[in-house]
Amino acid sequence: MTDTQLHPADAHDMIRVRGARENNLKGVDLDLPKRRLTVFTGVSGSGKSSLAFGTIASESQRMINETYSAFAQGFLPQLARPEVDGLEGLTTAILVDQERLGANIRSTVGTASDANALLRMLFSRTGDPQIGPPNAFSFNTPSVKASGAILVERAGNTKRQRAEFNVLGGMCPGCDGTGRVSDLDLTQLYDATLSINDGAILVPGYKVGGWSVRFYAESGFFDADKPVGEFTRQELDDFLHRDATKVKIGGTNMTYRGLVPQVQQSMLTKDREQLQPHIRAFVDRAVAFQPCPACGGTRLAEPARSSRIDGTNIADCCAMQISDLLTWVRSLDEPGAATLLEALDELLASFVDIGLGYLSLDRAASTLSGGEAQRLKMIKHLGSPLTDVTYIFDEPTAGLHPHDIERMNALLRQLRDKGNTVLVVEHKPETIRIADHVVDIGPGAGADGGTVCFEGTVDELRSSDTVTGRHLDDRARLKPEVRTPSGTIEVRGASANNLRDVDVDLPAGVLVALTGVAGSGKSSLIADQVAERDGVVFVDQTAIKGSSRSNPATYTGLLEPVRKAFAKANDVKPALFSANSEGACPTCKGNGTITTEFGFMQGVTTMCEDCGGRRFMAEVLEYTLGGKSIADVFDLSAVGAMEFFADGEAKVPAAAKILRRLVDVGLGYITLGQSLNTLSGGERQRLKLAVQMADGAEVYVLDEPTTGLHLADVEHLLAMLDRLVDQGSSVIVIEHHQAVMAHADWIVDMGPGAGNDGGRVVFEGTPADLVASRSTVTGEHLAEYVA
Repeated sequence: MTDTQLHPADAHDMIRVRGARENNLKGVDLDLPKRRLTVFTGVSGSGKSSLAFGTIASESQRMINETYSAFAQGFLPQLARPEVDGLEGLTTAILVDQERLGANIRSTVGTASDANALLRMLFSRTGDPQIGPPNAFSFNTPSVKASGAILVERAGNTKRQRAEFNVLGGMCPGCDGTGRVSDLDLTQLYDATLSINDGAILVPGYKVGGWSVRFYAESGFFDADKPVGEFTRQELDDFLHRDATKVKIGGTNMTYRGLVPQVQQSMLTKDREQLQPHIRAFVDRAVAFQPCPACGGTRLAEPARSSRIDGTNIADCCAMQISDLLTWVRSLDEPGAATLLEALDELLASFVDIGLGYLSLDRAASTLSGGEAQRLKMIKHLGSPLTDVTYIFDEPTAGLHPHDIERMNALLRQLRDKGNTVLVVEHKPETIRIADHVVDIGPGAGADGGTVCFEGTVDELRSSDTVTGRHLDDRARLKPEVRTPSGTIEVRGASANNLRDVDVDLPAGVLVALTGVAGSGKSSLIADQVAERDGVVFVDQTAIKGSSRSNPATYTGLLEPVRKAFAKANDVKPALFSANSEGACPTCKGNGTITTEFGFMQGVTTMCEDCGGRRFMAEVLEYTLGGKSIADVFDLSAVGAMEFFADGEAKVPAAAKILRRLVDVGLGYITLGQSLNTLSGGERQRLKLAVQMADGAEVYVLDEPTTGLHLADVEHLLAMLDRLVDQGSSVIVIEHHQAVMAHADWIVDMGPGAGNDGGRVVFEGTPADLVASRSTVTGEHLAEYVA
């Protein structure tokens, strides 16, 4: 082979997609360059994620999973084969998405990033006094002691000896390593005037006749027909506090626990944010949490806290801001742990480089925002020796101040320059501009999207006649006049997290933008002083609870009036028009698909042949309203459904009103039957806002509502916020997008930095005043944006 000839291996420098039809994609053909940074753009719902995640990433992961044994595959996610004719040139795909970290109450920033593991090794080697191995510093490892007789075989003789077994763990015995203890209000658990069979147990889910109540009523420890207030001391103790005991209930051997330990195990061991709303409300009402007095909330037993390095114990290290912890690590002179300190230095420096230096290692992982969680996941890949990997990011700039976006862009370039393929789904023009290759999906959303509108460089995109190209260089203008406040929302002495006794008056009756770099204290200010007040609706981006059957139609309550309208038009029962009730296809039970399990082999999901994936019985689909069946309604977009139910034979005013709110919040493209778990964080937030708008509120607080919004859609969002204010509500927006800042009537800027460097109000005033003064980082970027 001569020098001018191409090596056969070098010919595979493209990822080739042929005939992609996942979700709304319409037979997309695409060639993506490897070892380059490709950005997928397009309006929300155009099909970007369906191509990057649902097709490329899904098939790569599915094929890698198939290389494992059948036994191992049984423990891996069961990924369906994507709808695509062919894929070539795939490499190992690593997804870095915005899914929040697990709901385990023991998960912290330190455990999720392995920083705690390095610290435990450091203290086990160099701590004074040396108390034991790394497990002695782990709040997830309890201390274990045992003693008894053992058999020892030596030289053919067996001898019985007494022995003791000791394992020192770092878990605080007072709180089991959670750092907090709970105090239950017993009056919220039961009504003493009622008997068990009359409904004395007030815990959600404990219904008379159900297993949860029969569990107590048939235990035999007390009379279930006697009011709880008349129980003897022993009966009350058995009812409330009895330890695990084997009993026979309904002919089945079961483990009985008193109501208090049962509630603690089933509800209080989970993170509050992951509980269903009615369970969360009960926990807030019945339980008071406080730091564990034994460990001071550090989660660690006394021996672990007694070992120190230069006067600092491991609990102190975890409580430090990571940027401060990095300084402490670099100050240590421990020759015996030089390699360990170098690894810890590199890991902590990655936190600072990625903009998370304001966190602490003891911060609960579940309290991180989607953007923070994504950046935390990114840390492990920065120092990875892997190359020729495909990294796929879902809006990595989400939650980032404009000041931090350039730092994120540098990290994306760093991954690419190591020889990796980087695919990014993104709306921010600052990140689009660094792309080597741009793919614009559209032209619209939902059924109007799913095609490739443009492929090429950023300069070519700018001159193309696409929605993204036309809006790429958009700049906002400051409003010539701002609204006059109708009052104030007073905040006094806010001190949660890094806030420093903040006093601020938020104007009422206007649009207020709460700005500042990530970690400056914006969300803490709202959560500490505003969110829990009467008349305030706080719409964040936490996941919507629901099963695989949940969709926008069920979540918004839209199906209730629609089912009644179908029933009235056809003189039948409303239950027939529910895929979860009498109208469900008996073969697939209303799922529309059937999954066949093969033991440890990957299951196969196929469309139900009897209903063709439409989820209803054939006779139900014969009933129509305005010429459409109930399954046809599920296939409509919110815009199409709003027009359908607005007038004519299918006129249903209650349904049209709900659909109008969906359109107003920018969700006109989603279909009514779309599964909720396919929605992005921004879409979930806007769906929740649409539901909350039904009741009205004095104050709406929105947490980064532009997340997931295309440049062209931000204008619609601003119009919707204006409508809320014009209807008499106050609107407070936690936001980084300069267009929202410029459109606000008032800006409260937090800072000046993040973590310990933040927590103060550094500016209050109109956007014009902020631009004129350029007194803060936000002011500098806003002035540059509107120039």
